[in-house]
Amino acid sequence: MISIQKGNYNMKRSQLETEINKRKTFAIISHPDAGKTTLTEKILFLSGAIRSAGTVKSRKSEKFATSDWMEMEKQRGISITSSVMQFTYDGYNINILDTPGHQDFSEDTYRTLMAVDSVVMIIDAAKGVEAQTKKLFKVCSDRGIPIFTFINKMDRQGRDPYELLEDIEEVLGIQSFPMNWPIGMGTTFQGVYDRNGHKIHLYNEQKEHQTYTLENEDFTSHTLKELIDPDQLFELQETISLLNEAGDSMDLEAIKQGKQTPVFFGSAISSFGIPAFMEHFLELAPEPQGRESNNGYIAPSELDFSGIVFKIQANMNPAHRDRIAFMRICSGTFKKGMDAWNDRTQKSVKLAQGQQFFAASRGNIDEAYPGDIVGLYDPGLYQIGDTLCGTKDTFSYGKLPQFPPEHFAKVRAKNAMKQKHFYKGVAQLSEEGAIQVYKTAAMEETIIGVVGVLQFEVFESRLKNEYGVVLEIQPLPHTCARWISNDQSLKIESTNYKAYDQQGNPLIIFENDFALRWFQNKNPDIELYEKR
Repeated sequence: MISIQKGNYNMKRSQLETEINKRKTFAIISHPDAGKTTLTEKILFLSGAIRSAGTVKSRKSEKFATSDWMEMEKQRGISITSSVMQFTYDGYNINILDTPGHQDFSEDTYRTLMAVDSVVMIIDAAKGVEAQTKKLFKVCSDRGIPIFTFINKMDRQGRDPYELLEDIEEVLGIQSFPMNWPIGMGTTFQGVYDRNGHKIHLYNEQKEHQTYTLENEDFTSHTLKELIDPDQLFELQETISLLNEAGDSMDLEAIKQGKQTPVFFGSAISSFGIPAFMEHFLELAPEPQGRESNNGYIAPSELDFSGIVFKIQANMNPAHRDRIAFMRICSGTFKKGMDAWNDRTQKSVKLAQGQQFFAASRGNIDEAYPGDIVGLYDPGLYQIGDTLCGTKDTFSYGKLPQFPPEHFAKVRAKNAMKQKHFYKGVAQLSEEGAIQVYKTAAMEETIIGVVGVLQFEVFESRLKNEYGVVLEIQPLPHTCARWISNDQSLKIESTNYKAYDQQGNPLIIFENDFALRWFQNKNPDIELYEKR
């Protein structure tokens, strides 16, 4: 009897490990306009998941990027919220999380990075490492997430490849290993040399990609000289010889720890270099990884189910006014209709209608495995950071980061008859983590706080389109909020606001850093907290 049970356990574990090894879950990050959404589209197109790739530049047409599903994203041509695309590619189950590049939406990106096992970082060949790339890289570096770099727009004039590699190493502090090397740039761009496969991938504007395999890295063949400008061929031979002799070698362990980044050159808009990039990426990128919890390390191959809610999105389908909680499965197997325990509430929930995503589109799913992203219909049961477990012996994967707002505004509905819809919209968008909401102590006015000013426009647009509420927004000059442990008999300057968050915790919204320091000097016994 014992041997039969052990045999079943080993068989289940083996089946689970097989599913885990077939999965890759990663995010794509970049500074705005580096080509992040374009690369996502081309990967989807090459996989057969879509018939034609949209472009975020074609705003006047009816063709938009698949991952940009929100109305304002289509109008502006930018990604505002993270989206999930799940599809198969060369036998792998892929979960791509396309993240906003604009810094005003970085909070959504930061939380999304908590749900991935690796990251593809896109760099514009003409601009190198930009400001937002540095911020996002730091989050990845702090978590030790493996990073794969795609240097984009090689068919345009840009910086010297050596300079770009030096930029990555000096600015980001990570070792780089060029997996391929460009042959020319801009108008002289002729392709790339794949150092691993010893192949030259030839580029032309008609997108008729050809591949030439070198025997023993022999750059002197007559055929090759007919395909590539002799001067460029000689320069390529010298460069590859130098990289092989004096450059760093590829270190798989360093890649896994996020200390070395494989670098690829290509052009997302023309799809050049993407098939070879995906071939190497699928080989090198890690399968779903385990996570630390307050009960120790949880391996993905543990049979007991667990998952973490990293994002909540309301009104993905405005016709149904639905709300979806995005859950990353961390261990075990998700099964439709299963019971799970929410560690925060210590209550049982039935996971009745699991959804899998393709941007705004989604369909029912019966089973899912570690690395997969599952959507749960949410009638208000979940919060960002909730850990769900398959048994009553719950544990927590920890809270996801919340960032203090830097911009504030008073908001109200222009039409008093829309108050109910106004409060519902404000509550739901705050639960998504897009805004933070406060009530003033004196008149109970509504103040919202955001990390970036563009979030005000998104908030106004969504209240109008999704809840039918036209807003009056009064921007405030205030720049920071601090929570306090006790507000009894506390007097503050008239230029600051005493307020309460949605859980009733007291805080002060300060006009500027000077006002904050002035308050601290006058009230040395009052403790101020940057995070609740």
